[in-house]
This record gives sequence, C-alpha cells and structure tokens, in this order.
Amino acid sequence: MNPFLFRLFRYNEIRVHELNYLFWECTTRCNLHCRHCGSDCTVLSRDPDMPLDAFLKALETVPVKERVPGFTVVLTGGEPLLRPDIDNVVTSIRKRGVGVGMVSNGYFYDEKMHERMRKAGLGALTISLDGLEESHNWMRGHSGSFERAKKAISLAANSRLNFDVVTCVNKRNFHELPQIHRTLESLGVKQWRLFTIIPIGRAASDPDMHLTDNEFLGLMEFIKEKRSTSGPMRTTFSCEGYLGPFEQVARDTPYFCRAGINIASVLIDGRICACPNIDRDAFCEGSVYEDSLWDVWNKGFKKYRNRDWARKGKCKDCPVWKNCLGNGMHNWHGTCEEVLNCHYGKIRDASEAQMP
Repeated sequence: MNPFLFRLFRYNEIRVHELNYLFWECTTRCNLHCRHCGSDCTVLSRDPDMPLDAFLKALETVPVKERVPGFTVVLTGGEPLLRPDIDNVVTSIRKRGVGVGMVSNGYFYDEKMHERMRKAGLGALTISLDGLEESHNWMRGHSGSFERAKKAISLAANSRLNFDVVTCVNKRNFHELPQIHRTLESLGVKQWRLFTIIPIGRAASDPDMHLTDNEFLGLMEFIKEKRSTSGPMRTTFSCEGYLGPFEQVARDTPYFCRAGINIASVLIDGRICACPNIDRDAFCEGSVYEDSLWDVWNKGFKKYRNRDWARKGKCKDCPVWKNCLGNGMHNWHGTCEEVLNCHYGKIRDASEAQMP
C-alpha cells in the first residue's frame, strides 16, 4: 500500500476508534514459570481471579449496536484454563453476541478440554510454542510443557477454530526456527506468528531473551524467505514495531499499533487499558469498578490516539516518524522518556554494518 494512502487510512481509523478487540486478563494464576512473563504470573497469584459478573457488567456498557461483526473478547492471563468456571465464562460472553478467543500455554488443552471449549462456543485460540523441546521447556520453566503444547497444537490445528501459534524468538531458539517451521507444518498449523521481547518483567535483565541487531535482521530474512515460498502455513511477524524495508514483506499489512484505537483490555484488578503488556501505571484509563468501559473508550485513550508526546529521544528527528509514530505502545515504560525498542533502528544498523 502507498505510505501516504496508508497514513490517511490510519488517521481515519484513529478518528473513528471502533472497538472490536477486548482483552480480559481473567486470571494471573499460571501453572508455568516463563522467563519472559511481563505480568510476573505465579501459581498462587496475589490477585484473585476477576469475577465473571464484574466483567460482564463492563462488557454490557458497550451498546449492542456497537458490537461490530467480529467483535471479540480474548481471554488471557496467566493461564485462562486454570479458572474452574472457564466453560461458563465462554458461554456467558457468547450469549452477549460476542466472539470469544483465548491465549493459552496449551498445558491443559487436551481432548476433554477441547470438547468442553467447543461446546462452550470458543471461536479462536492462540497457543505458544517457544522452541524445540529443550528450548521450549527452558523458556516455560517446566520439563513437560513442550509435549503438552505440541499435543494441544495438533488438536486445535485440525479443528474449526480460528487458530494460530505464536513463538517468542530469543537467543536459545533463533537457530531452531527452520525446524520449528517444519514441526508446525507437520502438525497442520496454518498460521505462525513470531515476535520478540521488550525488556520488561522477568525478561528485562535476561540477556538470553534479546536478539542482537544482526539476529533481528536474520529473523526478518527468515520470515521473508518463508513468505516467498508457497506452503500450507502462513508465517508473519507480529504488530510490535515499524520494520522499514521489511514492511509488507514480513507481515500482510503495514505496521499499525491498534492499542487504544481498536483494542482495549480489562485487567485483573478492573483497570481499563489497551494491550495487557502496556505499562499499567502510565497508560491505564480508569476502572470498570468506577467507570463505564464504553464511556472511557470514547472519552479516554488520548495518549494512544495522539502520539505527539512520543516524539522525543531517538524518535525526535527520526526520518520515518510519520510511518512509525514511536513504535508500539508496549515499547514505552516507566517515565516514557525513551522508546525501549526501535525495530527500524535495529534493521538499519545491522544492514549498514554489513555493507562493504
């Protein structure tokens, strides 16, 4: 797409800000101990599961006529399948005329759970696979997690679910990507989405989590290669940042951070935010226990819809600012004085270093 035309499209999307994707952090309990967890989830979370009734009350502030075709609530955590009422959660949301998706580590997603979720009305599922067996188990902190995830992926891939697999690319699994690709294809996966880590949560000080500039460029080349060949599985890079020369090469559409534009979230404590990985202290907009979710969506989220505040630090005089707008919102944390990751800069610096 022509960059100018895409900017016009983006401007109109921001102006209309149609809500069509709502994350619900329904639990912060988790059966694994992942090295890259941004929410620091544990088996015994300090936060109780958010009551279903409280979330439904918030959801019902969104007028029925505004729940556009495709409006989806995505259950996240923690591990949503740890909720004992997970069937009722899915069914209750579906009764409100809203689609339901889920992000899971796959550990509990066996044949019995698959049937339960099918009957409840689950429409979409994302499962993580973060390497071959040793790398995935290292990443997830559990020796049996790879085999459980693999079986869950096979179940979901061969069902009617809108299903994809996500992989967090890091130093441990970077060289395994071709083998992971073959494994997922053999399991029947049709969509594989890759992403990298920003330095927050447990990953902030873990050098194994972060790719060098050259490795990041290599990741882009890998995705480009896989997308240039025909095959049953579509490989893409996530929407985490502007990629310069790899725009519409590594993903289907130009970069656009839709947090606060089309995406909101209700966090475990009722706070209203956009994507759950965004800085909760800097960018939350209210609470469903005190405010109407719909009113906050329409009257708030100003920092998301006008990114002029982000034009500072390395972004201040950047030549691609109009296309990037300071990268994804989850790349601004703490005092928000500097973007944490610049994907365009990584590609540029690695490319220049390789020039003769």
